[in-house]
Amino acid sequence: MREALPQPTPISGTQQRVRVIETAIATYRELAFHQVGYEQLAERSTLSTEEIRAHFPNWDGIVVATLDRWNTQRTQPLLPIAATHGTVRLLRAIVQANIEDPALMRFLTAMLNISATPGHPMAEQLQARWHGFHSMVQQSLARDVAVGREPATMDPARGAEQLIALYEGLQLQSMVRPRMDLLEAYDRAITRLRDGWTRVYVRPVWDLDDSIA
Repeated sequence: MREALPQPTPISGTQQRVRVIETAIATYRELAFHQVGYEQLAERSTLSTEEIRAHFPNWDGIVVATLDRWNTQRTQPLLPIAATHGTVRLLRAIVQANIEDPALMRFLTAMLNISATPGHPMAEQLQARWHGFHSMVQQSLARDVAVGREPATMDPARGAEQLIALYEGLQLQSMVRPRMDLLEAYDRAITRLRDGWTRVYVRPVWDLDDSIA
């Protein structure tokens, strides 16, 4: 009597959702943000458009889930660097990872546009993630000050604003100036920034009336 062949283990709903998001990540690596939709994901997965919609009835849900999973995959393995080498080195490591695989950087730039659009249904969710990143950097800088890695003259809240502005601004430039040496630019700019952190802040006085006169 022939033995029955073992039946394949059914894929759970959670596994299918993860598969959709992994397909979305792969698709966003290949295509521009505005080119990706349900049809493109179905073409690149074993699921139909209807099955994908059953798991994610709202496209915004796919976008946010893709952001969270992709960003976690990129950032989570690098976080221990903050404890051993400091916040500046952590962000440098993320810059290096983005140079090696720039697709996430492009995706995040698209998210930035959405988060800044008044009334967009995803805006608050995305803004919360940027606030979370700022908070993480600020807390990490505070630890750096506590252990003597950064000077006490640096206010961690202001330092986080400045460091993130440098980190994000240079990456944005590099996307439209492809021959730019992003890592060298980061190292040069951060050296200047940290030198400024060692000095007591003096509020500038902008005497605009005199200059106009």
